[in-house]
Amino acid sequence: MQAQMILSTKDVWPDGAVVQMVVWRLPQPSAERPHGLKYRLYCGRHDRCLVRYDNERGKGDHRHEGETETPYHFKSLLGLIEDFREDVRRLAGENYV
Repeated sequence: MQAQMILSTKDVWPDGAVVQMVVWRLPQPSAERPHGLKYRLYCGRHDRCLVRYDNERGKGDHRHEGETETPYHFKSLLGLIEDFREDVRRLAGENYV
């Protein structure tokens, strides 16, 4: 069984802002991804990252705010989306969520 995409959204705003969420359910959990998900949630403007949550191989769950990368404590898929949306509201404005 292959990874299954369970969420894919992308909104592009007139001012150049992009808000994108992509989540895959993996065939099985792993030590690196015990929740069994691979994800990338991104908000940026004019090719500049405002905030991004992802769990690329070798790094585990983490978030980027501008150039700063910090670990992210994954609680649930809903919690991940809520945390991302809160950051988008804070960094890009209420209109983007």
